[in-house]
Amino acid sequence: MTKTLNPFDDAGHVAMYAERAAQMVPAYRDIHRLATVLIDERAPSDARILVLGAGGGLETKAFAEAQPGWMFDAVDPAAAMLDLAAQNLGPHAARVRMHHGYIDDAPPGPFAAATSLLTLHFLPYEQRRDTAAQVRQRLVPGAPFVVAHLSFPQSDDAERELWMGRHVANLVAAGIDLDDVVKARNAITTDVPVLSPEQDRAVLLEAGFTGVTEFFSAFTFRGWVGYA
Repeated sequence: MTKTLNPFDDAGHVAMYAERAAQMVPAYRDIHRLATVLIDERAPSDARILVLGAGGGLETKAFAEAQPGWMFDAVDPAAAMLDLAAQNLGPHAARVRMHHGYIDDAPPGPFAAATSLLTLHFLPYEQRRDTAAQVRQRLVPGAPFVVAHLSFPQSDDAERELWMGRHVANLVAAGIDLDDVVKARNAITTDVPVLSPEQDRAVLLEAGFTGVTEFFSAFTFRGWVGYA
């Protein structure tokens, strides 16, 4: 798998990650709760969970607080973000094994569930599909894979700009400095290979997941669950 430039190696970005993520992503912490519910539908009380793109550790902490018997393997390509995860996890860190790298650096499993929250949008279509396929290979049959990331219409320029404008307006309303809002918009436009919701669904289906269902939609962010 081709390694991609990681935008989370900047120390300043890492330091403000938790606060900024909650401002930029609608219902940020609610997504963690929704993912917990979806995992809990099928995972046992002693489940081993793969958390792909786990830097910061906030979703892993939410899972750990909700389910004291779950164990985790957290994978992220940014060492600084894994360090932040260890800090944020506090006493729950003992239940988490950290892995610096990408999906091909993750343990083989088998896992009872997997998540990839706010990370897959950094990968272009084929790499995203291949990553999802590698996740599926690590799951027990029927295990859920929960994903959420940027996903909005791309085929029509006017519709794409409409959603980008709404995204920007939401960032401003959330209190983010205008200069940072401009940087965020430019980063999405130039550095993030955003797919349409239809393409994102196809990614999971082509990777072999079944029962793919959209469980979350808020402006430019969407979430799906599929089953191995």
